[in-house]
Amino acid sequence: MSRKNRTSSRKTILKRFPNLLQIAKKVLLYFFSLSILWVIAYRFINPPVTWLMLQRGFERKAEGKAWKLEKKWRDFDEMSDNLKYSAIAGEDAGFMNHWGFDPNAIQKAYLKNKAGKPMRGGSTISQQTAKNVFLWPGRSWVRKGFEAYFTVLIEVFWSKERILEVYLNVIEMGDGIYGAEAACREYYNKSSERLTKRQASLLVAVFPNPRKWTPKHPTRYILYKSSLIRKNMRIVRKQAFD
Repeated sequence: MSRKNRTSSRKTILKRFPNLLQIAKKVLLYFFSLSILWVIAYRFINPPVTWLMLQRGFERKAEGKAWKLEKKWRDFDEMSDNLKYSAIAGEDAGFMNHWGFDPNAIQKAYLKNKAGKPMRGGSTISQQTAKNVFLWPGRSWVRKGFEAYFTVLIEVFWSKERILEVYLNVIEMGDGIYGAEAACREYYNKSSERLTKRQASLLVAVFPNPRKWTPKHPTRYILYKSSLIRKNMRIVRKQAFD
Protein backbone atom coordinates (compact mmCIF):
# COMPACT_ATOMS: atom_id res chain seq x y z
CA MET A 1 0.00 0.00 0.00
CA SER A 2 1.39 3.41 -1.00
CA ARG A 3 1.90 6.25 1.47
CA LYS A 4 -0.94 8.20 -0.16
CA ASN A 5 -3.33 5.28 0.22
CA ARG A 6 -2.34 4.76 3.88
CA THR A 7 -3.02 8.41 4.63
CA SER A 8 -6.36 8.20 2.89
CA SER A 9 -7.28 5.08 4.86
CA ARG A 10 -6.51 6.79 8.18
CA LYS A 11 -8.67 9.76 7.22
CA THR A 12 -11.49 7.42 6.27
CA ILE A 13 -11.29 5.64 9.65
CA LEU A 14 -11.34 8.97 11.50
CA LYS A 15 -14.37 10.08 9.50
CA ARG A 16 -16.23 6.87 10.32
CA PHE A 17 -15.20 6.96 13.96
CA PRO A 18 -14.86 10.63 14.88
CA ASN A 19 -14.63 9.84 18.58
CA LEU A 20 -11.99 7.12 18.24
CA LEU A 21 -9.10 9.40 19.20
CA GLN A 22 -11.02 10.79 22.17
CA ILE A 23 -11.88 7.27 23.35
CA ALA A 24 -8.24 6.21 23.07
CA LYS A 25 -7.15 9.23 25.09
CA LYS A 26 -9.69 8.45 27.81
CA VAL A 27 -8.65 4.79 27.96
CA LEU A 28 -5.01 5.78 28.37
CA LEU A 29 -5.90 8.38 30.98
CA TYR A 30 -7.94 5.87 32.98
CA PHE A 31 -5.18 3.27 32.71
CA PHE A 32 -2.45 5.61 33.93
CA SER A 33 -4.64 7.00 36.72
CA LEU A 34 -5.81 3.62 38.01
CA SER A 35 -2.37 1.98 37.75
CA ILE A 36 -0.75 4.83 39.68
CA LEU A 37 -3.46 4.70 42.35
CA TRP A 38 -3.01 0.90 42.53
CA VAL A 39 0.72 1.23 43.09
CA ILE A 40 0.29 3.98 45.69
CA ALA A 41 -2.33 1.88 47.53
CA TYR A 42 0.07 -1.07 47.72
CA ARG A 43 2.64 1.18 49.30
CA PHE A 44 0.47 1.00 52.41
CA ILE A 45 -1.71 -2.09 51.83
CA ASN A 46 -0.17 -5.56 51.62
CA PRO A 47 -1.10 -7.35 48.35
CA PRO A 48 -3.62 -10.04 49.34
CA VAL A 49 -3.01 -12.37 46.38
CA THR A 50 -1.17 -12.51 43.03
CA TRP A 51 -2.04 -13.89 39.61
CA LEU A 52 0.58 -16.61 40.03
CA MET A 53 -0.94 -17.77 43.32
CA LEU A 54 -4.35 -18.12 41.65
CA GLN A 55 -2.91 -19.85 38.59
CA ARG A 56 -1.02 -22.39 40.68
CA GLY A 57 -4.14 -23.03 42.73
CA PHE A 58 -6.22 -23.78 39.63
CA GLU A 59 -3.43 -25.96 38.24
CA ARG A 60 -3.55 -28.04 41.42
CA LYS A 61 -7.33 -28.37 41.14
CA ALA A 62 -6.99 -29.45 37.50
CA GLU A 63 -4.58 -32.19 38.66
CA GLY A 64 -7.09 -33.40 41.21
CA LYS A 65 -5.21 -31.92 44.17
CA ALA A 66 -6.56 -29.77 46.98
CA TRP A 67 -6.30 -26.00 46.78
CA LYS A 68 -3.13 -24.88 48.56
CA LEU A 69 -2.04 -21.34 49.32
CA GLU A 70 0.25 -21.03 52.32
CA LYS A 71 1.48 -17.52 53.11
CA LYS A 72 2.03 -15.34 56.14
CA TRP A 73 3.01 -11.69 55.87
CA ARG A 74 6.04 -10.40 57.72
CA ASP A 75 6.84 -6.69 57.93
CA PHE A 76 10.29 -5.55 56.88
CA ASP A 77 11.55 -5.04 60.44
CA GLU A 78 10.33 -8.51 61.45
CA MET A 79 12.53 -10.30 58.94
CA SER A 80 16.04 -11.48 59.66
CA ASP A 81 18.78 -9.25 58.23
CA ASN A 82 20.38 -12.46 56.99
CA LEU A 83 17.34 -13.00 54.77
CA LYS A 84 17.36 -9.45 53.39
CA TYR A 85 21.07 -9.45 52.63
CA SER A 86 20.92 -12.94 51.13
CA ALA A 87 18.10 -11.91 48.80
CA ILE A 88 20.06 -8.91 47.54
CA ALA A 89 23.34 -10.84 47.31
CA GLY A 90 21.75 -13.71 45.43
CA GLU A 91 19.25 -11.92 43.19
CA ASP A 92 20.29 -8.31 42.66
CA ALA A 93 23.59 -7.07 44.09
CA GLY A 94 23.02 -3.54 42.81
CA PHE A 95 19.52 -3.27 44.28
CA MET A 96 20.33 -0.39 46.63
CA ASN A 97 21.92 1.71 43.89
CA HIS A 98 19.88 1.27 40.71
CA TRP A 99 16.50 2.73 39.76
CA GLY A 100 14.80 -0.54 38.91
CA PHE A 101 16.97 -1.78 36.03
CA ASP A 102 20.47 -3.20 35.78
CA PRO A 103 21.86 -2.47 32.27
CA ASN A 104 24.84 -4.80 32.73
CA ALA A 105 22.65 -7.76 33.76
CA ILE A 106 20.25 -7.07 30.87
CA GLN A 107 23.13 -6.98 28.37
CA LYS A 108 24.64 -10.21 29.69
CA ALA A 109 21.25 -11.95 29.54
CA TYR A 110 20.69 -10.70 25.99
CA LEU A 111 24.09 -11.90 24.78
CA LYS A 112 23.70 -15.29 26.43
CA ASN A 113 20.22 -15.80 25.01
CA LYS A 114 21.37 -14.61 21.57
CA ALA A 115 24.18 -17.16 21.65
CA GLY A 116 21.60 -19.90 22.06
CA LYS A 117 22.53 -20.72 25.62
CA PRO A 118 19.85 -21.59 28.22
CA MET A 119 17.40 -18.76 28.72
CA ARG A 120 18.17 -16.51 31.64
CA GLY A 121 16.77 -13.20 32.75
CA GLY A 122 18.35 -9.93 33.73
CA SER A 123 15.53 -8.93 36.04
CA THR A 124 16.19 -6.94 39.19
CA ILE A 125 14.31 -7.42 42.46
CA SER A 126 12.23 -4.39 41.49
CA GLN A 127 11.28 -5.93 38.14
CA GLN A 128 10.44 -9.26 39.75
CA THR A 129 8.28 -7.52 42.35
CA ALA A 130 6.42 -5.56 39.67
CA LYS A 131 5.85 -8.76 37.70
CA ASN A 132 4.75 -10.84 40.68
CA VAL A 133 2.38 -8.28 42.19
CA PHE A 134 0.76 -6.54 39.23
CA LEU A 135 1.02 -8.88 36.24
CA TRP A 136 0.18 -12.31 34.94
CA PRO A 137 2.76 -15.13 34.53
CA GLY A 138 4.27 -15.72 31.13
CA ARG A 139 6.79 -14.43 28.62
CA SER A 140 5.88 -11.85 25.99
CA TRP A 141 7.02 -8.43 24.88
CA VAL A 142 3.67 -6.96 25.92
CA ARG A 143 4.07 -8.25 29.45
CA LYS A 144 7.68 -7.08 29.49
CA GLY A 145 6.49 -3.61 28.57
CA PHE A 146 4.00 -3.54 31.43
CA GLU A 147 6.69 -4.92 33.73
CA ALA A 148 8.99 -2.02 32.88
CA TYR A 149 6.15 0.45 33.42
CA PHE A 150 5.22 -0.90 36.86
CA THR A 151 8.90 -1.16 37.80
CA VAL A 152 9.28 2.57 37.23
CA LEU A 153 6.14 3.24 39.30
CA ILE A 154 7.22 1.25 42.35
CA GLU A 155 10.68 2.80 42.23
CA VAL A 156 9.04 6.23 42.25
CA PHE A 157 6.31 5.64 44.85
CA TRP A 158 7.81 2.92 47.09
CA SER A 159 10.96 2.84 49.18
CA LYS A 160 13.64 0.20 48.66
CA GLU A 161 12.57 -1.33 51.97
CA ARG A 162 8.98 -1.65 50.76
CA ILE A 163 10.03 -3.22 47.46
CA LEU A 164 12.15 -5.84 49.23
CA GLU A 165 9.46 -6.43 51.85
CA VAL A 166 6.79 -7.12 49.22
CA TYR A 167 9.18 -9.23 47.16
CA LEU A 168 10.03 -11.50 50.08
CA ASN A 169 6.37 -11.87 51.03
CA VAL A 170 4.89 -12.87 47.65
CA ILE A 171 7.65 -14.84 45.92
CA GLU A 172 6.86 -18.49 45.13
CA MET A 173 8.83 -20.76 47.47
CA GLY A 174 7.42 -24.21 46.72
CA ASP A 175 4.23 -26.01 45.73
CA GLY A 176 1.52 -23.74 47.17
CA ILE A 177 4.04 -21.92 49.39
CA TYR A 178 4.50 -18.16 49.02
CA GLY A 179 6.74 -15.76 50.86
CA ALA A 180 9.78 -16.31 53.03
CA GLU A 181 7.82 -16.70 56.26
CA ALA A 182 5.72 -19.61 55.00
CA ALA A 183 8.86 -21.17 53.49
CA CYS A 184 10.80 -20.87 56.76
CA ARG A 185 8.01 -22.57 58.66
CA GLU A 186 7.75 -25.30 56.03
CA TYR A 187 11.48 -26.05 55.62
CA TYR A 188 13.03 -24.98 58.92
CA ASN A 189 10.10 -25.02 61.35
CA LYS A 190 10.99 -21.50 62.49
CA SER A 191 10.13 -17.88 61.75
CA SER A 192 11.98 -15.78 59.20
CA GLU A 193 13.06 -13.60 62.13
CA ARG A 194 15.53 -16.24 63.30
CA LEU A 195 17.22 -17.40 60.09
CA THR A 196 20.93 -18.12 60.17
CA LYS A 197 23.16 -17.02 57.30
CA ARG A 198 23.33 -20.55 55.93
CA GLN A 199 19.56 -21.09 56.10
CA ALA A 200 18.87 -17.73 54.46
CA SER A 201 21.38 -18.33 51.67
CA LEU A 202 19.93 -21.78 50.94
CA LEU A 203 16.44 -20.32 50.81
CA VAL A 204 17.51 -17.66 48.31
CA ALA A 205 19.55 -20.15 46.27
CA VAL A 206 16.36 -21.97 45.24
CA PHE A 207 14.44 -18.79 44.25
CA PRO A 208 14.88 -19.34 40.47
CA ASN A 209 13.05 -22.70 40.56
CA PRO A 210 11.47 -23.42 43.97
CA ARG A 211 9.28 -26.21 42.61
CA LYS A 212 12.35 -28.13 41.45
CA TRP A 213 14.77 -27.40 44.29
CA THR A 214 14.29 -27.24 48.04
CA PRO A 215 16.52 -25.83 50.79
CA LYS A 216 15.60 -28.86 52.88
CA HIS A 217 17.44 -31.24 50.53
CA PRO A 218 19.91 -29.02 48.61
CA THR A 219 21.74 -30.36 45.58
CA ARG A 220 25.47 -29.86 45.08
CA TYR A 221 24.68 -26.90 42.81
CA ILE A 222 22.42 -25.26 45.44
CA LEU A 223 25.09 -25.72 48.12
CA TYR A 224 27.66 -24.08 45.85
CA LYS A 225 25.32 -21.21 45.01
CA SER A 226 24.46 -20.63 48.68
CA SER A 227 28.16 -20.39 49.53
CA LEU A 228 28.59 -17.69 46.88
CA ILE A 229 25.61 -15.82 48.32
CA ARG A 230 27.19 -15.85 51.78
CA LYS A 231 30.40 -14.41 50.35
CA ASN A 232 28.50 -11.65 48.55
CA MET A 233 26.59 -10.83 51.72
CA ARG A 234 29.73 -9.19 53.11
CA ILE A 235 29.61 -6.65 50.28
CA VAL A 236 25.86 -6.14 50.56
CA ARG A 237 26.09 -5.41 54.29
CA LYS A 238 28.14 -2.32 53.48
CA GLN A 239 25.11 -0.97 51.62
CA ALA A 240 22.88 -1.37 54.71
CA PHE A 241 19.42 0.18 54.83
CA ASP A 242 19.15 3.53 56.58
